[in-house]
Amino acid sequence: MASAIPTLPPLRFRRRALEKVWGGRRLERVPGIALPAERPIGETWELSDRDDEPSIVAEGPYEGAHLGELVRERRAELLGRARATPAGRFPLLVKYLDASQPLSVQVHPLRSDATRGEEAKTEAWLFLDAEPGSRIWLGLAPGADRAAFTAAAGTRAIVSLVQEWPARAGECVFVRGGTVHAIGAGIALLEVQENSDTTHRLYDWDRVGLDGEPRPIHVESALRSIEWDERAEGPRAPVWRDVAGGRRALLIDCPLFTLERAEVASDAASLSDDTLGFAVAWTVLSGRGRLTCAAGAFQLTPGDVWLVPACVGAHRIETTGGPLSAVRIGTRP
Repeated sequence: MASAIPTLPPLRFRRRALEKVWGGRRLERVPGIALPAERPIGETWELSDRDDEPSIVAEGPYEGAHLGELVRERRAELLGRARATPAGRFPLLVKYLDASQPLSVQVHPLRSDATRGEEAKTEAWLFLDAEPGSRIWLGLAPGADRAAFTAAAGTRAIVSLVQEWPARAGECVFVRGGTVHAIGAGIALLEVQENSDTTHRLYDWDRVGLDGEPRPIHVESALRSIEWDERAEGPRAPVWRDVAGGRRALLIDCPLFTLERAEVASDAASLSDDTLGFAVAWTVLSGRGRLTCAAGAFQLTPGDVWLVPACVGAHRIETTGGPLSAVRIGTRP
């Protein structure tokens, strides 16, 4: 790694495509990324500081460096005032998901528990594509209680105890840790989450995994992780505000991250931004353009995820031909 370079530039990482029993090929169309040949791809990991799927810089002076190396060796420049994980890792994980089939009914812990090897996981979904009639399940259904949930855990009966919501492209969902949830079939989405990979399944639609065997169900740990008194809020539509060069809409503002839509209106237009001393990631949903800053100009294409280190400061998102739609992901102190 070229540690002598004085300032970290914006960084793009190699994409990791993961085969899943519920996956498909939808991400080739929305947001429009290349996938490995003819396999059911359920997730692409775009920004990850995990030992099993580490993000590796794709190009530029830091090509080949792992995100974890940069966090350890250039933490002040990369994260700035952003909070790392307790283990000193990048705080967020960014993915695209293709739910060609429904994901399991599941729950993630709200709080980490080192004694059980469990990591907290709060997340948000931005629906990029949803077939007519697509739906998600989120939160306990009205009238559902602990006794009924415990009796139904591990069986299809549990589905009726989780509240059902329609899924529409452009809407966003906040999934606090401890909230039972499932993503239905026919949906592509962007997921932003705590840096965690702890999932407890309550039901998996009576199917087998890629190996032909049923996937594990984690009834005891799932029931222990549910926040029984929480009531989930369903999908929310963006509330846009006009800004110079386009428009923006704040979707999520929580103690772990922020999520904001941004649209650049037309050719030769641009949006101004500033890291304000925190690591920022820009995800390109559609259109082409440039991310420009003191370190240079970096080409933006659909599906790209660029990590803008805290030290970059002021930067701009420009379009080079027609409208450009993006998501700004902000880290928190």
